[in-house]
Amino acid sequence: MDSLDLSRRHLLAGLGTASAFAAMPAWAQGHSMHRMRGGAPIRVGFDELSGPAIDLTVGHGPRVVQGRKGLGIAVNGSVPGPLIRLKEGQTVRLNVTNMLDTDTSIHWHGLLLPFQMDGVPGISFPGIKPGQTFAYEFQVRQSGTYWYHSHSGLQEQQGHYGPMIIDPAGDEPHGYDRDYILLLSEFTPLDPHFIMDRLRKGEGYFNYQQTSWTDDYPLSAADRRMWAEMRMPATDIADITGSTYTYLANGRGPKEGLEYLFNPGERIRLRIINGGAQTFFNVRIPGLSMTVIAADGQNVKPVEVDEFQIGSAEIYDVIVTPREAEAYTIVAESMDRSGMALATLARRPGARAAIPPPRKPPLLTMGDMGMNHGEGAGGHSMAGMKMRDPALLPPDVEFGPGIDMVSMMPVDKMGDPGLGLRDVGHRVLNYRMLAALTPNTDTREPSRLLELHLTGNMERYMWSFDGRMYSAVSDVPIRFAWNERVRVKLVNNTMMAHPIHLHGMFFELVNGEDAAHQPRKNVVIVQPGASAQFDLTADEPGDWAFHCHLLYHMHGGMMQTVTVMGPEASG
Repeated sequence: MDSLDLSRRHLLAGLGTASAFAAMPAWAQGHSMHRMRGGAPIRVGFDELSGPAIDLTVGHGPRVVQGRKGLGIAVNGSVPGPLIRLKEGQTVRLNVTNMLDTDTSIHWHGLLLPFQMDGVPGISFPGIKPGQTFAYEFQVRQSGTYWYHSHSGLQEQQGHYGPMIIDPAGDEPHGYDRDYILLLSEFTPLDPHFIMDRLRKGEGYFNYQQTSWTDDYPLSAADRRMWAEMRMPATDIADITGSTYTYLANGRGPKEGLEYLFNPGERIRLRIINGGAQTFFNVRIPGLSMTVIAADGQNVKPVEVDEFQIGSAEIYDVIVTPREAEAYTIVAESMDRSGMALATLARRPGARAAIPPPRKPPLLTMGDMGMNHGEGAGGHSMAGMKMRDPALLPPDVEFGPGIDMVSMMPVDKMGDPGLGLRDVGHRVLNYRMLAALTPNTDTREPSRLLELHLTGNMERYMWSFDGRMYSAVSDVPIRFAWNERVRVKLVNNTMMAHPIHLHGMFFELVNGEDAAHQPRKNVVIVQPGASAQFDLTADEPGDWAFHCHLLYHMHGGMMQTVTVMGPEASG
């Protein structure tokens, strides 16, 4: 049984051990057998670590999820890795030992720290060689819910991630009786490099929900012709779907019984982290509303909703108050609705509530292709996307084989709840509903606008900023002056949503709030054929990664380096 009766200061760690690992079958593309024999079976769930010095070990091991077997990468022997619990104001030393046969790293996602401690090989440090230990040491300057993960190759997909909680130096702004983590992710028995290879050979390789033009979908003849001309179906929502992935909650599949205990009337804090490599989740608890109290670790004014979409690497803290029912099902449905991660709020161990059936897969519309005249509306125009039309791009965007389509009329969609959630009939979170709980310290007008285009060639699986893949611009950073106030506009010229993450700093979403209460985040979803803006104070000197947090998009080139000049350079 995986339930623990926890106080406000402790979390469900999801302890457990994977079942015995059978002989490795022939599926293991890219895995040599000698590597498989080295590690002990990976445990499911996570322990908790705290204190001024914390030791972490990264290693290989066999992994089983609902009978599916694969090679995993674990931190301290478990997936997810241990919960690291710190206190605002403390100094911590995290000693990370690499027991893999390749380099590794840990990035402390969302933490404010010296750039040399950020953990991105090639940008902020050289990486951790096999057999070596690297000591990350920094003062903890914030509080909230965060997570950590590898920034080396595709290791994050194999289980190299874990949760992190930083308790505030003072009181929490919201009271609660129990405190639980829900870390969403995916499992696949396939080697991630095999996945990347197949995506490059055919972007639709893993998407079994793609439709032919005779399928019984509610599309007009004109729309079917239009999608055929663009050489993609309206169901091309996710690169990798539930046919390849098993969706996980704290490392457990939907049939593996993750549960959180409650008593009726208690206020339960759920810290929901999307640690998925490639998946957007739509999260709801049928029969219960959720009050969002924090986004990406930063407190927001409470807002009550029934569902929200969470992109890869985003974090939402919510308060729920279960009533007299025996159980409530927590549903994290993949955006394309090909599968779900599940957990249960239970009054007693083993209590269960009904699991809602999968909803009908959503369809892309011309509104998603950049011909939208209202947030969330699905305009229908054959001119929404142009095949390789350089006239629609500014001159600083490099037009070449890395761009296959260009959005004609990208518009701000901060009020869009996300694909599949525009007409669900209940309250759904969108960015315009978020406001900072405490006023922002810098409310200066930005001194300049930096416009960046998210670009890609879906057939070749090439992804980039301004038409330039990271391999071409790794030594040409985006530069900010010390303490410069900049407005960044991201324009998505592709037909997929991108969760864009900035390391080392928080930015404020330009969402209609006054400057003092624009919500602080470090990840923003830019919807297809849309734009999004944020304001940034460049007050963290050093070199920082800036990238799409869909792992295979980042690996495919959608990444840049941001350099913030130090205060001495401004003089």
